[in-house]
Amino acid sequence: MGKLIYSSITSLDGYIADTSGNFDWSAPDEEVHAFVNALMRPATTHLYGRRIYDVLQAWETMGTSPDEPEVIREFGEQWRAAEKIVYSRTLASVSTSRTRVENDFDADEVIKLKASTVGDLIIGGPEIAAHALRDGLVDEVHVFINPVVVGGGTPFLPDGYAARLQLIDEHRFTSGVVHLGFRVIAELAG
Repeated sequence: MGKLIYSSITSLDGYIADTSGNFDWSAPDEEVHAFVNALMRPATTHLYGRRIYDVLQAWETMGTSPDEPEVIREFGEQWRAAEKIVYSRTLASVSTSRTRVENDFDADEVIKLKASTVGDLIIGGPEIAAHALRDGLVDEVHVFINPVVVGGGTPFLPDGYAARLQLIDEHRFTSGVVHLGFRVIAELAG
């Protein structure tokens, strides 16, 4: 049975994008990128909301040139090899391989997917992750905290979500980014 892992890069004040939708401040350097690649390596299935898929679909061709850094090539290979499910009511088709669209997030289907998937599952995008978090489906939460405060924007965690977590990993990078990995122990009444 695979674990469902929610992971993202955030600001110190807990946002994945600022009030203008910008997230250029979160671009990982090579050291952080290599760590993200290692975290992603066991994941064979990715669950995305529409907006994060729109950003990540560039990896269909990124990382294919031998001139690109090894961390970029490795991430691209992992992304292209993974099965991808995009949850969207407005996306009619996809342009990337190993990708399908589902209109609605169905907790029962995700439970079946976790039980039948060889490898872990990564969930990306705060809106779709909010469904999985509130439904008690997320097994681990990994956050890469950047040394920047953006003052508002798109939050990493949904309002009203409450859980007891157990720290399972921590790492400080040269750039000042800090990784914290948690196992979800129990959801709390929010």
